[in-house]
Amino acid sequence: MNPEMVIHNGGCHCKSVRWRVQAPASIVVWQCNCSDCSMRGNTHFIVPSIRFELLGDSKQFLTTYTFGTHTAKHTFCKICGITSFYVPRSNPDGIAVTFRCVDPGTLNHVEIKQIDGRNWEDSVSQTGIAACSKVLDKESK
Repeated sequence: MNPEMVIHNGGCHCKSVRWRVQAPASIVVWQCNCSDCSMRGNTHFIVPSIRFELLGDSKQFLTTYTFGTHTAKHTFCKICGITSFYVPRSNPDGIAVTFRCVDPGTLNHVEIKQIDGRNWEDSVSQTGIAACSKVLDKESK
């Protein structure tokens, strides 16, 4: 049984980048210790890309950083530098949303799980994180 979905709005600090995402009000977020996430303090939840929508002219304020395998697309605002979402290496078919960038009022529970990004290959298979961006056929219709 799928938890009831709600619409969460959010974006960067200066509000140049705005988006909406469909996700449960109770979410599981991932705290990663890879070199990038640990430096930024990023803790995120993952949704299928079809549940994420960039709003207005937000795209013009985004820039992207990649490293290593270049699979992850670390997007951030050109104005304030905040990464409010990105495409994660673990889920290239999904979007990782920085949960602290969700506007107040729609999240009612946050469970934090750890992922060992320093030992990425082992950790990804052990955590099941890759399933977070999958959509059941009936959900995509």
